[in-house]
Amino acid sequence: MTAEEKAERFRQILQAIEAEIGGVIVGHQEVIRGVLICLSSGGHALLEGVPGLGKTILVKTLSRCLDLEFSRVQFTPDLMPADIIGTNIIVETPEGRQFRFQKGPLFGQIVLADEINRATPKTQSALLEAMQELSVTVGGVQHRLKLPFCVLATQNPIEMEGTYPLPEAQLDRFFFKLKVSYPTEDELSEIVERTTKAEEVSVKKVMGAEEVEAMKAFIREIPIASHVKAYASRLILTTHPETPSSPELVKRFVRYGSSPRGAQALVLAGKVNALLSSRFNVSFDDIRDAALPALRHRLIFSFEGEAEGIDPDRIIEEVLKNVPTEEPKRTVLSGR
Repeated sequence: MTAEEKAERFRQILQAIEAEIGGVIVGHQEVIRGVLICLSSGGHALLEGVPGLGKTILVKTLSRCLDLEFSRVQFTPDLMPADIIGTNIIVETPEGRQFRFQKGPLFGQIVLADEINRATPKTQSALLEAMQELSVTVGGVQHRLKLPFCVLATQNPIEMEGTYPLPEAQLDRFFFKLKVSYPTEDELSEIVERTTKAEEVSVKKVMGAEEVEAMKAFIREIPIASHVKAYASRLILTTHPETPSSPELVKRFVRYGSSPRGAQALVLAGKVNALLSSRFNVSFDDIRDAALPALRHRLIFSFEGEAEGIDPDRIIEEVLKNVPTEEPKRTVLSGR
């Protein structure tokens, strides 16, 4: 199969998954697309929205479309790392008592970490370490997680009492942060129509684990022009207040800008955006389309920015306006 045929196959598969999920979930097209971009790029997503908007159903439906093992963890303040990772237990065998590793819910393939900010930092870090290393270590023994492995974590942006907000270094490990908005009147009517009938919507399997892994490998093979990569790098640097070309909003309200992981997310998501647009080359627009979900959780605000309640999307949109697609010419001074 040629690269062009693989690209067309990739686009058809993701569109088929979107259609299957759309048969269950009303609206949220951007969130569904963002989750699929994360999955195909080998990343994880943080879904932010109030309860009852369909986040759990979305994740369950995705796992059924891909025929992957679904696992859900309801994070609570008393949850311990062993509750999600697993622990060694004593079992009776013909040879006598032995230790055996009992796997926790983290050993699923599509893991829903519900209300992740409800758990203590110790449990959060155990989850995020597994996300980064794709393995866990218990009793000095390393246990590899089953691939593909994707964590979709949710958090409630309103109810903050009794929560442990994720530290910036841990937020940075999420590929995308997606905002799940409230449905419109028409969407709400359609939700009521679908969920109050006796019939249950069936979901077809679109592809399996091996195809997901092949898709992730294919994304890495997509070429990207050097000037487009340079544009992504300039976007990242412009989120830092010490960069001379940064806009005034960044200099005033941002303390630290995005890490290099932000540039990686922009490039990988840009590749997926290009394929979904039936193109084999990554454009500036593909990078720009990925900027909000890839960078909104990677900005650290100053005290003034936090006090003003600045929306990170506003900062990113200002950065997009101020960064030109053409690389600025460097002035060369000739000595006498």
